[in-house]
Amino acid sequence: MFKWISNRNNGDEEGSGIEAERRLMEIVSELQGGSAEAFQILYNKYQMRVYSFCLRILADESAAKDAFQETFIKVYEKRSSFRGDNFQAWLFTIARHTCYNIIRTRRDFDEYAENHQVDTKLNNVDHILKDHIEDAIASLPLLLREALVLREYDSYSYQEIADLLEIDLSLAKVRVHRARILLRKTLLPVAKEYNEN
Repeated sequence: MFKWISNRNNGDEEGSGIEAERRLMEIVSELQGGSAEAFQILYNKYQMRVYSFCLRILADESAAKDAFQETFIKVYEKRSSFRGDNFQAWLFTIARHTCYNIIRTRRDFDEYAENHQVDTKLNNVDHILKDHIEDAIASLPLLLREALVLREYDSYSYQEIADLLEIDLSLAKVRVHRARILLRKTLLPVAKEYNEN
C-alpha cells in the first residue's frame, strides 16, 4: 500500500500533485493509528531534509544528530496530536522547536562555563572557503538563518517558508533578503582574500 514513497531515493521525490498529497495524508493517518510501517515511510521521506535543517541551524554535527533523533521521537510520540493537512509543516515545526531547545541549553551551559572560568573557545583550524561560508551562516541571527537555510539549502518557496515558520509571506521574504545581505557583508573580506591569492 505504501510503496509509492519507500521505493524512491530515500523519499526525496514525490508523485504528482493531488494524488501524492492524498497518499501522504493516508500514510499520516496510518501513523496516527500507530503504524510502524507508516512511520518508517515518513522517516525515509523526510530524514535527509530534517537532518540537513538541524545541521544548518545548529552548526554542530553532534547537536544536529541529537536534534534529528529527538524530532522523530517526538513525531512518533505526538502523532495523535497532528491536526491539519500539512504534515511537513508540522514536522519542521517540531524540528525547529527541538533546535531552539538545544540552542537554549547550549547557551545556558556557555553562561555557566563562562561564570566558572571554563575555556569554551573554539579552535581555528581550517580556513577553507566552505568553512568560512558555514561559519558565516552559523553567525546569522537564528530567525534569519533558519529562513535562509530553508530557502537556499532546502529549496522551499517563500510561501512554504512562511507556513513552516508560521509567519507572513512578506516577513519570510524579508528574513531571507536580510540574511543574504549579512552573508554578503561577512563574506566580502574572505572573497577579496581568495581573489588576491
